[in-house]
Amino acid sequence: MTLTPDILRSLVAKALATRPQEMTCDECGPHLDRFAEVRLAGRDTPEALSLVEAHVAECSCCQEEFEALVTVLREVERDEAPWWRRLLPS
Repeated sequence: MTLTPDILRSLVAKALATRPQEMTCDECGPHLDRFAEVRLAGRDTPEALSLVEAHVAECSCCQEEFEALVTVLREVERDEAPWWRRLLPS
């Protein structure tokens, strides 16, 4: 891989965005369901989930898992809605 100026800027930006506390994918995974439910409900992210939010923003693997989970939760929500609500577009 050639380190272009754009790649270097991106790497420096990511390095500067790190926090004193970071979490790994293994630490993040068990909290993704709660984070997805909070986001779907339109509520603010509680302080306890701020590390999960930061990790998901930076980790493409966890971001994909989070987006898949949100999709499933939306479908479950839609399926559990009264029949008349299912007629309306999401």
